[in-house]
Amino acid sequence: MQAEIVMPVLLFATVCLVLLSGFPVAFSLGGTALLFAFIGHFTDVYDPAFLTALPNRIYGMMTNQTLLAVPLFIFMGVTLEKARIAEDLLSTMAELFGTLKSGLGLSVVLVGMLLAASTGIVGATVVTMGLLSLPVMLKQGYHPAIACGTICASGTLGQIIPPSIILILLGDVLSAAYQQAQLDMGIFSPQTLSVGDLFAGALIPGILLVVFYLLYLLIIGKVKPQWFAHNHSDAHYSNTQSNISKQQKRLLVRVFQVLLPPLLLIILVLGSILMGIATPTEAASIGAVGAIVLAIIKKQFTLSMLLYVMRNTMQVTSMIFMIFVGAAIFSLVFKGYAGDELVTEVLQNMATSTHASWLPQGAFIPLLSVMLVMFVLGFILDFIEIIFIIVPIIAPVLLAMDVDPIWLGIMIAINLQTSFLTPPFGFSLFYLRGVAPRQVKTIDIYKGVIPFILIQLAMLLLLSLLPQIATWLPRVLF
Repeated sequence: MQAEIVMPVLLFATVCLVLLSGFPVAFSLGGTALLFAFIGHFTDVYDPAFLTALPNRIYGMMTNQTLLAVPLFIFMGVTLEKARIAEDLLSTMAELFGTLKSGLGLSVVLVGMLLAASTGIVGATVVTMGLLSLPVMLKQGYHPAIACGTICASGTLGQIIPPSIILILLGDVLSAAYQQAQLDMGIFSPQTLSVGDLFAGALIPGILLVVFYLLYLLIIGKVKPQWFAHNHSDAHYSNTQSNISKQQKRLLVRVFQVLLPPLLLIILVLGSILMGIATPTEAASIGAVGAIVLAIIKKQFTLSMLLYVMRNTMQVTSMIFMIFVGAAIFSLVFKGYAGDELVTEVLQNMATSTHASWLPQGAFIPLLSVMLVMFVLGFILDFIEIIFIIVPIIAPVLLAMDVDPIWLGIMIAINLQTSFLTPPFGFSLFYLRGVAPRQVKTIDIYKGVIPFILIQLAMLLLLSLLPQIATWLPRVLF
């Protein structure tokens, strides 16, 4: 087999193996790529001149205004987490839906949606919801699988509902790939793809996922009522009508007080982006300041809290940007071995006459193959690794086949969201396992997420059949 086929395949396989060993992502990507560049240089199969582009790549990251939104949204999310916004939301929503059999589960989904729209950080949401709601759900008689599945699935909504870190990173990678695809097609005044486009495109699919989760819990609550909490609504009948009325009024006032601040923050952040008033970076700064204001209002803001938030923001941001550097090195070495040409050739060979009527001619088989590969890789790789390793390789080829970039981005985002739930290596499962009580078995967590994985796969199928779900709102707004 020729070196131009062996080396890129071997490089990709080696990176996956090193990542599986638990070595840090950034150093796995950069270190393995440099090792292959060194070997290729001394065997005369790799031109080290490709690596001279690395300083420009790094400088481009440093001056990229879009990427400034990453630390700002992380700061916003960690601040809201420390301000105990989730705790107040969960207790209030649980009381609001208390008379329904699956009321607490519905509350967890809705609070997960609000936290996703407020923070966009999956790990923090799953851990917070696991600590707050899992003991209560188990105490009230919920089956462990239902409780764990609901928490894990609700926590991953931060992957698709804006403002999402994954959409920001994906937007940056897809934007470069889209311009490259247009230049390869001979279009020398290429159109652009913004993070705001992806935010708008993800809004309706994200809301639909929430609706599907709620419908699933309502249906299971009717079909398998023994899996849910005991209904304590009989206690309400011992009260007088006036007491019930007073309790309802107090509850409505509390719901208004608890929901209004995070909803205003969400409207400020997302509304400013979707209305074209602010860029994602400017909106992220509004969100960061707004989160501090909410913490002050709740009297949770202290110097020690600020130091904690800043330290966590710096750690997560540094990790992400180190992965940027590692991915840049990997990309240059992979291209130096003509790996991108190999992938292009493989996908174009798949682009036969077999295609779906709603997709451009020849794009169906390559797109299906890419989605399957990403789904399988989600078992073993983190979403950041997939974005920086896989997407830059396959996206230019698919976009050159006239696939809509917004639709492709949302398909990839939902696929990666599914990987967060997929046993045995789904990261949400690890997050919840770390905070779950001992009586909750790992197999219960696995069983609980399976229905939600099926719901997300159904959402992928629906989105593939009706691309307008993702593309309609961006076209209307922008």
